[in-house]
Order: sequence, then C-alpha cells, then structure tokens
Amino acid sequence: MVFFRTLKPLFTGSRPWIHVRCIQLRYCSNVATTSVNKRGRTTVDKFKTHLSSGPSFKDFIKGVDAAQHGHQSDTDDDLYEDMEMGNSRKVYFETYGCQMNENDTEIAWSILQKKGYQRTVYLNEADVVLLVTCSIREKAEQTIWNRLQELTVMKRRRLRTHAPMKIGILGCMAERLKTELLEREKLVDVLAGPDAYRDLPRLLTVADGGQQASNVLLSLEETYADIMPVQHAPHGHSAFVSIMRGCDNMCSYCIVPFTRGRERSRPVSSILDEVRMLSDQGVKEVTLLGQNVNSYRDTSEEQFCGSDLTRLSPGFKTVYRSKRGGLRFSDLLDQVSRIDPDMRIRFTSPHPKDFPDEVLHLIAERGNVCKQIHLPAQSGSSQVLKAMRRGYTREAYLDLVKSIKRIIPDVSLSSDFISGFCGESEDDHQQTLSLIREVGYNVGFLFAYSMRKKTHAHHRLQDDVPAEVKRRRVEECITVFREEAARVNAALIGSTQLVLVEGDSKRSAEELCGRADGNLKVIFPKEDLAVQAAESNTAPITAGDYVLVKILSANSQSMRGQALSCSSLRGTGKNYETLPEHEVDERGSTMIESCH
Repeated sequence: MVFFRTLKPLFTGSRPWIHVRCIQLRYCSNVATTSVNKRGRTTVDKFKTHLSSGPSFKDFIKGVDAAQHGHQSDTDDDLYEDMEMGNSRKVYFETYGCQMNENDTEIAWSILQKKGYQRTVYLNEADVVLLVTCSIREKAEQTIWNRLQELTVMKRRRLRTHAPMKIGILGCMAERLKTELLEREKLVDVLAGPDAYRDLPRLLTVADGGQQASNVLLSLEETYADIMPVQHAPHGHSAFVSIMRGCDNMCSYCIVPFTRGRERSRPVSSILDEVRMLSDQGVKEVTLLGQNVNSYRDTSEEQFCGSDLTRLSPGFKTVYRSKRGGLRFSDLLDQVSRIDPDMRIRFTSPHPKDFPDEVLHLIAERGNVCKQIHLPAQSGSSQVLKAMRRGYTREAYLDLVKSIKRIIPDVSLSSDFISGFCGESEDDHQQTLSLIREVGYNVGFLFAYSMRKKTHAHHRLQDDVPAEVKRRRVEECITVFREEAARVNAALIGSTQLVLVEGDSKRSAEELCGRADGNLKVIFPKEDLAVQAAESNTAPITAGDYVLVKILSANSQSMRGQALSCSSLRGTGKNYETLPEHEVDERGSTMIESCH
C-alpha cells in the first residue's frame, strides 16, 4: 500500500481529468509570433524531458518481462506480492447451491490462505465476507439478494466501530449478473466468476483502496489443476474432487454453459495425486465432481489424443459434433478406484448420454465404486425432452435404465425433474409421473421451471405454464417420488448394510448417523462394537468407521437399524444392497441442486 500512496498524487486531484486539444494562436505581428512560438517550444521540450524521466506505462503492468525495460528488478515482483497479502485478515464464506460450489469454496480458500488470510466461522469477526453463489433458478438468486441487504446493514454498523468489511460475490451469479451486482445499490465490493478465483487477492487489494473490483472472464483452459483444495468435510471422512468444469450440452433451460463456460477436464495425473493425498489423510469417501462429470475427456498428453469417437449411451445424441480421442471417464474411474480399495468412490452430476457399457461394467466390478447412479431425466415426455434439447426420447431413457439394472442388479437410481417447462401439457405431466413409477427412483431433485436469461428457451420458447399449475405438478411429482422411495426402501428391511459413519444423529446424541453404499441415510444406536464380527474386543464407533448395520425399519427418507460390528470395504467380501436418500421438501427444493 506504500507503493500506491506514493503514486497517488500522479493520478488524483481536486479536479477531474479534462480533454486537452491543440489551439492555434493568432498574433498581430511576426515578432510576437516568433517570441511566443519560441517560449512554447521551450515549455514543450521541458515537459517531454520531464515525462521521459518518469515511470512508463509498463511500470504499471504486473508481470512485464524485465528484458523489455532494463530498470525492473526482482524487488518489483516482491512489492506486488506484498500488496496482495491478506495480513491475517479474516475471511468468512457462505456457500449456496451445488457440490461444485462447495469445491469452489475450498479452492478459493486455498488461494487466499497462501496469501496470509485467516478463515473464520463467525460472521461478526469477518473482515471479508464471500458468498459462493448459484444462478440455476430465480429463487437461488433472490436468496442472495436478500442476504446482501442483510450484510450491507451489518457493514454500515461496522463502519462506526471497526475497519470496513468487504463483501464479495463468487461463482455463477457473479458472471451472470455482473452489471446489476455492481450498480444495484452498490452492495458488492468484489466480483469473481468461476474461472477467476486466482485473481481474488488482487481484487481484494483493489477493494481495500475503496474501488469496486471484478473479474468474470470465462476460460477455455482453467481447471485449477495445480490448486489443492483445503478440505472442510465433516470430521474429514469424505471429500470432493473436481475433475472437469463447464458444460457443452446446451440444454434449452440451462444457464450453466453461460456461467461456467465450455467443458474442460483436469489432467488425470493431478486428479490421481489429489486422491492419493486424501487417502493418506484417512479420507474414506471421495466424490468426483463435474457439471457433466461422465463426459470427462483428458487430452493433456499426446498419447491420449487418438482418433476414436466418444461413445454415447445407445439411442442418445448431442447438439455438438462428436469429440475424438482423450482419456475417458471409464479410464479415470478405473485408475481412481485402484488407489485405495477401502475408499468409496462416488461421482456427480452425470448426463444419461455418457453411460456407455464400459462405464456400467466397471461400476459393477469394483467393490469400492458405489452402486448408485444419478440419472437425470428432466421429463417423461418425448415432446418436452425435444423442446429441452436433451438428446433422447422417453423410450431411449427407459432402455438405458433397463441396461443399467441388468449390468448392476443392486443399483439405486436418483433423478432430476422439471415441472411446468415451456409448452408442457397435462398429458406430458402424466407421462412424467408414469416414468417415476416405472423406474422406481429412491431420491428426487424436483423443481418448478424457472426461465433463465441467455438460455435457448429464453430466446425461442414461451414460459406459458401458469405458476399455480407448476406448483401443483411439482407437488404431485414429489408425492409419487415419496411413495416409490418408501416402497423400495421397505424392501431392504431385514438386510445388512455397510454404513460409513458420519457422526451423531441431528436429533439425538444417543444415536449415530451414516450412509450406505447407495447414499441412503442410516440411523442406529450409539454403542461399543466388536472390532470384527468374530472377535470379543469392543471399541466405540467414531466418524469415518465402516459399520455393518441390520435394517429394522425404513421410510422414504432414511432407514433405522442395529449395528452389528465394525468392518471395512475389503473386510465385507461382498457388495451390500443400498439405496439413496429421498431428499425433497414440501416446496420441491432439495439439499443439493443439480443442473443435468
């Protein structure tokens, strides 16, 4: 900041900048003209000399090669680094939306931590408040606007007694609503889009100088492959690993390609290094993340770049030209699953088009790859699916479901559905309900349609389903989902499930809670258990333990049981049937939002 203060007189003053133009002076005699011209040339020459001895434009650009101007030294780079240091200021994160945003929070924190910032979980201690945002639905954005109003009130109070608090918006909403966020009541100091987190230290430095700062440029290459996220999973037993970013599908309702950009995949080597590190730290479950996670395609090395076309699920197509070469998702899943046989592997959020048979067979064969597949349908009507530009029909989707259940008999399925999309008729809605019944999902992410600007639907279609009809239809979908989930989960009563313990149950400190292979919540009494089924030695159960639980009751959202013994993925010698949790509330919202 000393550097900035030194330069300040060069750029600030009591009067604004004015445009200067040359004016030809007229005089009455040659003598007067000669005298004045001579004085003018002298003044100009002096000004040119003074200007040439001062700093050049390159001196104000960070990172200019020293070879281009001889007077830059290593000290200049150190000076820039010092200006971007956090100096132990405390940063507070609030994360909204999908699991990718959870991972983005960890990436942003890793970048700031290296610059000397400290993290706090107490809002009243924060010097910087960063909201990691979601734009997938209007309701998500309105939640952020309301929160900004609350934070602004707190910021104004802080001005009286503390140093100014800075407010920043990160993620999809920063990219989509940059103009509104900067100009609407001036609620925000910093904006950083999903591909601009590396720039956060500089943006915060600019904000410290009293200016608004933003960087919302999308990248064709940024994957943060060299940034090791700072994991903050509960008890450290599970973690997210981002493997790709962006989306090329261009579904007509979806804003993600416009807020997250084009698809690009992390090099497989960097992903494997991160998973190995997590295994060494004792993490028992890793979820591979991506906006279209199973379209992963690593082309970072020449030997990966063959000419083979990307294989799709039978009967599916894309709006873009078929891609060639690259290390595919099945190759990555194969290598990740070999790192630690006692570490569960999950992945989300996939697209149904990217489930060729080799992916399904790999899931069936590997004991540590969870037998749970998220299979977003969005609608049960072929007519609506065509308007959505999903690339498949109802019949192709059901054929894929049959193939999955044939190859992975104990699989559990979840899905996304949108009610009230443009042009959806009552018959289309009934087809969606029948699809839910026919497939038998265990978890549902259901929402009323919310039109987003920039999307194909916004430009080409009419949002013609009344709001009250959307609400009714999504409520009917939720009801059917719950009926199916209760039926499927009830079939597991009497079975034994391998559960990864997460910690105490939210409702009782006398009970523990964990998740089975299919992601369904399992609750059981807290008690000491035999270390192995045949042993008499007992020990308390802790978060991160694998426990065999006999299921005694079940409903649409969870199961209850009795713990039998501690175990492990390798120790069970079999894959236990499990089914995921049905996590929908009365309004059609869910715990984790998905876009595919």
